[in-house]
Amino acid sequence: MSIETVDPSAKQVIISMNPHSGAQDQRDLCEKVSRQLLDEGFETELLTDIDKVVAACKSGLEKGSLRAVVAAGGDGTVSLLANLLPPGTPIAIFPLGTENLLAKHLQLSASPEAFVKSIREGNTMRIDAGRANGKLFLVMASCGFDAEVVQRVHAARKGHINHWAYVKPILNSIQAYDYPEIRVQVDDEEKNVSGRWAFFFNVPRYAMNLPLVPNADAEDGLLDMCTFRGGNLVRGLYYLGAVFFKQHLDWKETTFKRFKRVRIVADRPVPYQLDGDPGGVLPLEIVVQPNFLRVFVAGTG
Repeated sequence: MSIETVDPSAKQVIISMNPHSGAQDQRDLCEKVSRQLLDEGFETELLTDIDKVVAACKSGLEKGSLRAVVAAGGDGTVSLLANLLPPGTPIAIFPLGTENLLAKHLQLSASPEAFVKSIREGNTMRIDAGRANGKLFLVMASCGFDAEVVQRVHAARKGHINHWAYVKPILNSIQAYDYPEIRVQVDDEEKNVSGRWAFFFNVPRYAMNLPLVPNADAEDGLLDMCTFRGGNLVRGLYYLGAVFFKQHLDWKETTFKRFKRVRIVADRPVPYQLDGDPGGVLPLEIVVQPNFLRVFVAGTG
């Protein structure tokens, strides 16, 4: 891990809070962080309008005053900022969302004191990202059943999403989804990889900390793919158990590849998701973006 330190004279911290969170305790934590930063001599803004966040960020970068843009929320909040802010913007992840897989990978805490310490120390690192049909993702993308669930969750969304919001969409997807074949062309390989489930990782994290691709490395300039061949609920449950015990790594049912570019197609519409948000339907092209994202690391000591 190569560490870069932000300019010590940069004092502006923009706190971007997800307007859909709706949780008062999350706003309270952001306000607590803001007060602590002010006490340490930083200049803070707490914003929920993403257009204002982008404008303030660009202004701060031009002036050389920007220390950090704080992504206060889940993986979707971080991904949204990464897609909209200028490349190389120092992003500090304050994990407050339903899923915080990137924060877990980076061993970041939701403690305001620990978070403020990381801002004060100013140490950052660069990690890879994926670009899927032009849109960035930071953790993972997938095609198939779980993307169908994500689409249903967001179609019914009326505010903050918690884990209970997934129960009904999962049950509905079990009844409706029929596991069409997905074909993946990896880099310049002539033979396609065929499966009914397809996952593409930047970091080795998935929901419930399932180790689908435990050796994925966000700093190697490559992305990691995992596919499963079988296409029904029984096989899905079988795969789930195997992944939990890391028994899937040597199966003939699975295919693993490291890649720079893939193209994914199907003979009919198959949904895909990016960092837990709906992406659309296949076809999909994914390209690695090496060293794209600059993020704060946890405070030392």
